[in-house]
Amino acid sequence: MTFEFKNCINSFKKANRKGLKTVMATLVALEGSSYRKPGVRMLLLEDGTMTGALSGGCVEKEILRQSESVFQTNQPKMMTYDGRYRLGCEGTLYILIETFYPDDALMLEFEKSLEKRKAFQIKTIYSKQVGINANWGSTITFDTEHWYGFSQNSNKEAKESSASLIFEQQLEPCFRLIIVGAEHDAVQLCLMASVLGWEAVIAAPAASSITLLDFPGVHQLLKVDPNELQLNKVNQQTAIVLMTHSYAKDLQYLLAIKETHAAYIGLVGAMKRGQKLINDLVEHYPEVEEGFLEKIHGPAGLNIGAETPQEIALSICSEILAVTRQQKPDYLKNKKASKS
Repeated sequence: MTFEFKNCINSFKKANRKGLKTVMATLVALEGSSYRKPGVRMLLLEDGTMTGALSGGCVEKEILRQSESVFQTNQPKMMTYDGRYRLGCEGTLYILIETFYPDDALMLEFEKSLEKRKAFQIKTIYSKQVGINANWGSTITFDTEHWYGFSQNSNKEAKESSASLIFEQQLEPCFRLIIVGAEHDAVQLCLMASVLGWEAVIAAPAASSITLLDFPGVHQLLKVDPNELQLNKVNQQTAIVLMTHSYAKDLQYLLAIKETHAAYIGLVGAMKRGQKLINDLVEHYPEVEEGFLEKIHGPAGLNIGAETPQEIALSICSEILAVTRQQKPDYLKNKKASKS
């Protein structure tokens, strides 16, 4: 959801330059089932433009209609949407709409958190009672000490009362995919990752002639040899895929990342080739941790019948998502219906 919040921030910047007011709508509670879960947000501009969505598309028009009073009064407003009669989702959505006009300090801290890949927290005070209440609203912190209001015109600390409910959310850094390689299939994997909201990083040998223009959606381009690869920010919010199509280079990069703690490591190529890479890794570095070896997936990807570079990219991203979300891939029709 950090990626979606970042998109909202970017839309606010553009709107602010045009002198347009903005409000934020947050799904703070849910009774039953719905397309999206609590914590999802969307930004609305007074010209009717919307960034993000709280549903599959049915709720947004009503949110826009309800937001008119917030644009006029700057007062937070709670609305509900009963999907049982309108969406077929058998759920009731509780949505808080509030003015979004962050000050420069919040914007600066947000940019720092993205750059340093730090998590941040958002706290929203609300009630399930439909209506307007000046004490409702959202605050955000990047260090748990300094809280910033969503609007610089409102209190930086929304007021709690015995009738208040609190929705708290921690937003992790955007998931990052380091793609080691620069061939055509790497271009497709980079593009697929960017569509998912991941930060796609291309790592290629220093002598490579590639440029940023070769990789639509790329977040960062690193032209470095294996021993120069910066790995200090690799953590459980990072996946690495080796796809240089050179066995020697793949082995060099695999040795370079042997002490990292990535959530996923993918080896593109045949199973026999991948096993040989692992065997050679252990031979060169017998002290490699068992936990590192368990993170290696070779061949990378799910067995979905992928053939083209685009389909292979989808297969790899699907496996990364399944691994990081700790899910066993299966048809959704086989999933047991929720009792809620």
